[in-house]
Amino acid sequence: MLQWFFEIINALWQPLTGHALWTIPTGTAFLILIGVGIELSLMFSIAGITASKIFPKDPDKKYKGIPVKYIFVIGFAAFASIIEFFLTMTPTFIWVWEYWNAWTVFIIIYIPLFLIACLCYYWEPRKQRFFIGAMALINICLFVIFVGLLKII
Repeated sequence: MLQWFFEIINALWQPLTGHALWTIPTGTAFLILIGVGIELSLMFSIAGITASKIFPKDPDKKYKGIPVKYIFVIGFAAFASIIEFFLTMTPTFIWVWEYWNAWTVFIIIYIPLFLIACLCYYWEPRKQRFFIGAMALINICLFVIFVGLLKII
């Protein structure tokens, strides 16, 4: 759900500045928004779930004094950023702004994405459902407003 929020913000970035932070100009079976096709949407729909299957069962487990869950968050974020960096070397994925690079993607997109997946994994089910439902509601509202009503994206 957090990734869809980022995708909506990226799509709003285009009309505000002249170009989105990231785009998918070619190579997708179905372009949903300027920076996300059906393939990326499906990948992100399982990325957090997949990561949560690898998080340690004990949220307090440490390695050399560092909580293991945060080591996994940084590792997953780094892995996703590296993959995205290599995708930008193909014509299927473009970073336009020079300040938008592997470091900014790592810090602004992937660390929050996997951190929320990690935190949500350890929350009680009621809090998990509330967060996921709230993010879904926010995304649906943004999508309806900016795609359906205002037709900005």
